[in-house]
Amino acid sequence: MVKKRILVATLNWGLGHSARCIPIIKHLQLNNFEPIVASDGEALKLLKKEFPHLIHIELPSYNIQYTKKGYYLKWKMIMDSPMILKAIKAEKNLTREIVKDYDIKGIISDNRFGVRNELLKTNIFITHQLNVLSGNTTFLSSYLNQQYISKFDECWVPDVEGEKNLSGILGHLKKKPENVKYIGPLSRLEKLETPELYDFLILLSGPEPQRSILESILLKEFRNSKAQILLIRGFFSEDSLEFTNPNINIKNHLFGEALEEAINASKYVISRSGYTSIMDLAKLDKKAFFIPTPGQKEQEYLAKRLNQLGIAPYCKQRDFNLSLLRNIETYKGLGNFGNHAISRDLFTLFKSE
Repeated sequence: MVKKRILVATLNWGLGHSARCIPIIKHLQLNNFEPIVASDGEALKLLKKEFPHLIHIELPSYNIQYTKKGYYLKWKMIMDSPMILKAIKAEKNLTREIVKDYDIKGIISDNRFGVRNELLKTNIFITHQLNVLSGNTTFLSSYLNQQYISKFDECWVPDVEGEKNLSGILGHLKKKPENVKYIGPLSRLEKLETPELYDFLILLSGPEPQRSILESILLKEFRNSKAQILLIRGFFSEDSLEFTNPNINIKNHLFGEALEEAINASKYVISRSGYTSIMDLAKLDKKAFFIPTPGQKEQEYLAKRLNQLGIAPYCKQRDFNLSLLRNIETYKGLGNFGNHAISRDLFTLFKSE
């Protein structure tokens, strides 16, 4: 029996979008579909590492980069918008070819607006941001985002309905659009009973130069620490990083079971407040300290919200010092959000194609 092919496309803005689609891809396989994965840059490299035997397609790059000074990010995004719109048009044209060449029967697009095809009955968009926070232009950015999302047959939000949720105003509007479906938090990881090997796991991610800036800040602060620390740098280069403190174990990247075991074996996690990281740490019932990417309103909002709820502390990147880590234990942690499995019924809509 020939398996129906489903195109799964992810945005290359850090590794989070590809990481949270890993369980989606696995469940497609369990439901007898053949996923075709598509992205670009580091995000595509991650999918190739996780699924070496699947077909991989490179999509046009949005070329999203941060500024060294985070408060300029919004204006840089505005200046880059013609380039991003050009990339969206290019990926829409490429999607038309992919659908024809690979006999695609459905599409799941994680934040790639152009990966959609009118000839298919099922085009699904994945996002945790129905509202896009952008300061005094939030109304406009959210409106434009929702207009794009409305063109898809369904929008899957990886969160739960109700007040006890992870995304807050990002993923919950006053009136839920008809095509929105809450599918529960997504994580590629599983909670394991394992010995505690590390006091802190530092989990870096996101585009440059902010990833490297935070890495330098953290290494400077921990240079004389006696705590057992694992630093995962979050990129696929083979270049090594020399460091004199023998208590700090440095890895450029971990994936699959190795990453799962490392997080489970850590007492506390220090990371960006990206939504995928939050979902992973909730799944593994971890206590964390968050450092939002400067200028990224989404991460700043999530970090502040979790702090106000007594779930996890945070600070601005420029304010980080080791003394701030003393209060982690006084917070509830992310495990209160429970474990949500992907429903098999989620994929029945592809069977009618």
